[in-house]
Amino acid sequence: MYKKLFIPGPTHVRESILNAQTAPMIGHRSTDYSDLQAEVTPKLQQLLYTEQPVFIYTSSGTGVMEGAIRQTVLKRALVTVCGAFSDRWHQITVANGVPVDRVDVEWGQGFSPEIIDAALSQGDYDVLTITLNETSTGVMNPLKEIAAMVRDKYPDVVILVDAVSAMAGVKIEFDAWDLDVVISSSQKCFALPPGLAITAVSERALKRAEQVPNRGYYYDFLNMLKYYKRSQTPATPAVSLIQALNRQMDDILEEGLEARWARHAEMAELVHAWARKHWALFANEAYLSNTVTAVANTRGISIADLNKELGKRGAMISNGYGSKLKEKTFRIAHMGDLTPKDIRWVLGLIDDIVGLAYSATR
Repeated sequence: MYKKLFIPGPTHVRESILNAQTAPMIGHRSTDYSDLQAEVTPKLQQLLYTEQPVFIYTSSGTGVMEGAIRQTVLKRALVTVCGAFSDRWHQITVANGVPVDRVDVEWGQGFSPEIIDAALSQGDYDVLTITLNETSTGVMNPLKEIAAMVRDKYPDVVILVDAVSAMAGVKIEFDAWDLDVVISSSQKCFALPPGLAITAVSERALKRAEQVPNRGYYYDFLNMLKYYKRSQTPATPAVSLIQALNRQMDDILEEGLEARWARHAEMAELVHAWARKHWALFANEAYLSNTVTAVANTRGISIADLNKELGKRGAMISNGYGSKLKEKTFRIAHMGDLTPKDIRWVLGLIDDIVGLAYSATR
């Protein structure tokens, strides 16, 4: 049975976007492909408010996270961890033998500029990782304010941002905030099938990569830049997905960026208000996400059973992420091409299912 996905990836994909992948195949070294990449790239730059390169990798976002770590750390990285996905930065750094320290906050909490300032002041760091939207806990960190502090006090620190579940759902002003590497994936707020990683890279990050002797091959920013300048990629790209991305970017820009950010904020507030009334929010109110909400299972119901019943009615949400949060929380994504009407519908289904379960036990 078809299910509308209210999970934080893969997200619901509209039929018109699925169909855009069925356009005739073109050679990736042809003028046709170069024209395609040259057409979609300025749209991505507009999305990110940047004039700097925006690369399209055929990859998960995690792949570019690893590539970014390999290419930017000369001294030591400071990794900020507030949940399962921000912890991935640390796992990647350790796996690559890169010197690293971590600063943690309790899950459900976010990072203030002051916390990060205190941690950066304790070591000789040249890279900072930030997870803009921690998908496991529903926390959105104040990236703009953190970046402003870093640029003021630690101007040479390269800022790497996991924006996987945020880009195309919230405003990210790459140039104005003076960021360095911001990474996302196609299956989240872009509302595309999985397979692409959209990555903005600053001149500062490119210059840092020039100093790294063993920065890898597939994700090499400098090699990517050579091909980018002629609207190509070093390795074969996912042409059909990029055709769909181009169509989706037309729709995003037609909606209007400010309208898109406002729609995501409206959907988020619907879920937040509902959770406050009937359950509880897992994340600290000061750091609530505009793209995914983690709801505390204060009623002690079976989230797995709830999702099975939702599936019968054509919807799907996410259980808590990992053993730490499974069945203790559940997550509702409000991103991509979902609408406030969709959100009201799925919340109504949950109310109905939980209400029926409770009436049956009385």
